[in-house]
Amino acid sequence: MIAYPQPDEYGAYYGQYVRLVSPDEDVWALLKREPDDLRALLANVPDEQANQHPAPGEWSIKEVMGHLCDGERILSYRALRIARGDATPLPGFEQDDYVRGTNFNARTLPDLLEEFSFQRRANLLSFTPLTADELTRRGTASNNPFTARALIYILAGHVLHHVESLRTTYGVGRRN
Repeated sequence: MIAYPQPDEYGAYYGQYVRLVSPDEDVWALLKREPDDLRALLANVPDEQANQHPAPGEWSIKEVMGHLCDGERILSYRALRIARGDATPLPGFEQDDYVRGTNFNARTLPDLLEEFSFQRRANLLSFTPLTADELTRRGTASNNPFTARALIYILAGHVLHHVESLRTTYGVGRRN
């Protein structure tokens, strides 16, 4: 296990993701489990449902998955640079622009899930060998302070946040 990040290791906005991960939970185990959890949650979602927007301005299920892929890539890039001691301030990204910038609905849900799974696996291979010093190195992204450790917790909590949204907003996993 790696120690739970302290509030000064991430910007206030990102606390919503960190807090979704229990301080008693092994974040590595959670990170390993999340791709399978997503696959199980979305296994019976038909393509038509995965393309639908639950309300104006809301993303489709495929767009949520595409956003998770983009977020995984960007947050892990930040964590890697910070863990390696790169003190260069990193820019933010506008998630809605990223979703609008491509057509995730043209892809299949299994394809998006596979992309996420491969990214997560690569991140685990990259991050699990990090030392305590590397995990607690500090950097800046989106004008906020971060440690690599906090970004790893944010990766896990970001998925938990969207899983809850898929269940509540999109009705995925509900029995009729």
